[in-house]
Amino acid sequence: MSIAAISSGEALSPVFEELFHEHFQFVYCTAYAVTGSRQDAEDVAQTIFLRLIRREVSPALKHRPKAYLYRAAVNESLNIIRSRKREKLTGDMDILETFAAPETDKPDHELQRAVVEALAQLHPVAAELLVLRYEHNYSDAEIAKMLGKSRGMIAVTLYRARARLKKLLRSTLGDKL
Repeated sequence: MSIAAISSGEALSPVFEELFHEHFQFVYCTAYAVTGSRQDAEDVAQTIFLRLIRREVSPALKHRPKAYLYRAAVNESLNIIRSRKREKLTGDMDILETFAAPETDKPDHELQRAVVEALAQLHPVAAELLVLRYEHNYSDAEIAKMLGKSRGMIAVTLYRARARLKKLLRSTLGDKL
């Protein structure tokens, strides 16, 4: 995605352009890890950067841009997942069936969907930490430094988040795990 795609023709500040180029891929990957959907990940990234264009750069963004953008990506992704649950399907169901995945892809798709739904049920901080640790492969120490927290707090929160995620997945998938 280029900056021109999100610009409305007005000149963008050099600070924003640098921020966009440095962090767009990270925001997109984070959103994809949470939502499991390329389209939703693109929507999340666009929403976040459009909001940044429309308002002043906050102090948190200046001091820790990666942590700020990461938190924004996780929160917006979780909002999208939650809003999906509230939407009702309308229209012709035959159209949806034509786009269904082949039988061989269903087990992986079912597990991925279950993980995304379970992440949406976790506290946003827990979901953030799980994505940082297991999707972006950051160590506890790196996460602590990025978020300005103690390593011990990160380790304990990750432990509890993993336990809660396992419990949610077991209740959803049962013996399929």
